Amino acid sequence: MKAKMMKEFTKIFGEGGEVRSYFAPGRVNLIGEHTDYNGGHVFPCALTIGTYALVRKREDNKLRFYSMNFEKLGMVESSLDDLVESKAAGWTNYPKGMIWAFNQKGFPIDKGFDMLLFGNIPNASGLSSSASVETVTGVALKDLYEYEDISMIDIALYGQYSENNFNKVNCGIMDQFSIAMGKKDNAIFLDTATLEYTYAPIKLDGMKIVIACSNKKRGLGDSKYNERRTECETALAELQKVKDISSLGELTEDEFDEIQDAIKDSTRRRRAKHAVYENQRTIHAVSALQHGDIQEFGELMNASHISLRDDYEVTGLELDTLVEAAWNLNGVIGSRMTGAGFGGCTVSIVMDDVVDDFINVVGRNYKKKIGYAADFYVVEIGDGARRI
Repeated sequence: MKAKMMKEFTKIFGEGGEVRSYFAPGRVNLIGEHTDYNGGHVFPCALTIGTYALVRKREDNKLRFYSMNFEKLGMVESSLDDLVESKAAGWTNYPKGMIWAFNQKGFPIDKGFDMLLFGNIPNASGLSSSASVETVTGVALKDLYEYEDISMIDIALYGQYSENNFNKVNCGIMDQFSIAMGKKDNAIFLDTATLEYTYAPIKLDGMKIVIACSNKKRGLGDSKYNERRTECETALAELQKVKDISSLGELTEDEFDEIQDAIKDSTRRRRAKHAVYENQRTIHAVSALQHGDIQEFGELMNASHISLRDDYEVTGLELDTLVEAAWNLNGVIGSRMTGAGFGGCTVSIVMDDVVDDFINVVGRNYKKKIGYAADFYVVEIGDGARRI
């Protein structure tokens, strides 16, 4: 792939100079959805698919971008004087946001660069292609501009900062953190309130992780993501009147049940219930995995989807169709939506000898009900973002 990208880079940007190459993975969250902005735990892992970048530093302040995934857009030109988010900038808002974030955090980017990207994450799938682009840019900026003081956790935080403040999407820290800090054959048990984390080995003897992409197009910014966030913040403020807490993630199920009537609106109550119960499910799921109980882990995945469907209402017909078809198959350990919802993907743990059946049967059911096909990916857990 690198040789093909290099040929394309030379064709688009011309020869000469030192061209460096970088990679940032996509991610899938195994359990713990919509908990990351509620002070709860998440359990994501980095994938071996992701975003490749070739970058060459310039001597002027020009920024030139090209994506092999959006060839029709051609080369997109900008400059260091034009670090503003705009609809016309399209995907380049993500790398530009990272440059802006580095500047804001006291690490000035004083020279431009040429950047060519190729991603093999399905676009708008919910596997975090945007956070992958941000993180690969962060790794490139740290390396090219020799900012050795910046850690991988800093890069994750700058990615979230840029997405919140430059791209105006109110995302939590999970995506950027798991992409920056991923580790082969491990998921990350992350407390989003403190950023304390541990790696948990994923031993799937005789099983595979299968991702089903619904192919329903969605974008975080124009989904109801921000609305859900606001509902949880309002619910938290109501609970704080009766209990001294700083996030929903601090509550156990029993503690929530005791004070939930302080939340005046029944919809907000369900949203908060999901945040509290999902956080506890994630803690139980990681414990089950550490004890080698993959069956319980699968049951908690299923319970997570039900809560996301009924209490948080972020699944929708497409994701429910994929998950319900998976639940009806023998050999499926667990299946749930993953990511923000409203389209995107499901993640399932499937016995090896059932994977082909899973793809055929779930795919057939989905196309029959929805009218267009889903895509399936048998994925592996890989390392985090890096220079290659």
